[in-house]
Amino acid sequence: MKIIFAGTPQFAASALSALLKEHQIVAVLTQPDRPSGRGMQLTASPVKQLAVQHGLPVLQPASLKNVEAQREIAALEAEVMVVAAYGLILPKAVLQLPRYGCLNIHASLLPRWRGAAPIPRAILAGDSETGITIMQMDEGLDTGDMLLRRVCPIEADDTAATLHDRLAGLGAGSLLEALHLLRDGRLTPVRQDNAAATYAAKLLKSEAQIDWRQEARQIERAVRAFNPFPVCHASLNGVVIKIWQAALQEGAQGEAGEVLAADKHGITVACGKDALRLGVLQRPGGKAQPAAQFLQAMPIKPGERFS
Repeated sequence: MKIIFAGTPQFAASALSALLKEHQIVAVLTQPDRPSGRGMQLTASPVKQLAVQHGLPVLQPASLKNVEAQREIAALEAEVMVVAAYGLILPKAVLQLPRYGCLNIHASLLPRWRGAAPIPRAILAGDSETGITIMQMDEGLDTGDMLLRRVCPIEADDTAATLHDRLAGLGAGSLLEALHLLRDGRLTPVRQDNAAATYAAKLLKSEAQIDWRQEARQIERAVRAFNPFPVCHASLNGVVIKIWQAALQEGAQGEAGEVLAADKHGITVACGKDALRLGVLQRPGGKAQPAAQFLQAMPIKPGERFS
């Protein structure tokens, strides 16, 4: 099929890579290059980098509401547009351009977790499963008819990073399956139940500051959900420490934020209920380290308190 692909981050690049093996990509839409890294150098998105490697035409409009951008897309005469974490709103005029409209790869089992951050929100909520939904796009926010859904379990040790990678692979495979069915006229659109919808709001750095008065189970979920961004953190003796990995310690008791133990196995901190054993930590300017190495550089004793 003649396809326009629209996407920006690595999640989308996985889908584009799969499409390149079976379909004709007539053009790639991606966000304009952004400053990145310590030097704030203009950096191409993962999707653009892959497109350039394969010699594909790349379009980077700041908005798709621009008439000229719409004319450029129309001239491509694509059968379908595939959208994955693109980051720009598609106006009605664009949605109607391809013969089969625009298909979106969404990283949740819609209608649960519509919005920008479905992967970490699912972990944070304690969901046991998530998945991929291939959706026919409309003008709403992830409200279009569902064309195909595939389930992915959320493991007890999943972080947003590990779950992202599994869903990226599942999304690529699900997309190819959906396109085969679309071409053969065997896709049946299913309306979403709007009453069952939940919203996956964009992650804020402020959410990652640990409140030790919460139950340890909820904080442990947050540590996994906010890895690799924005990363949970807490202050000890005025030093902000990032926490990359932690484990639930049921039955342990103490004042919220109190260090109960600190040894090679981890740093155990009391929470509102139960405790959390911090396994991988990071000091300002340093690298993430297992607790045993971290304690050699920054000794912590039982009785000290995280604020």
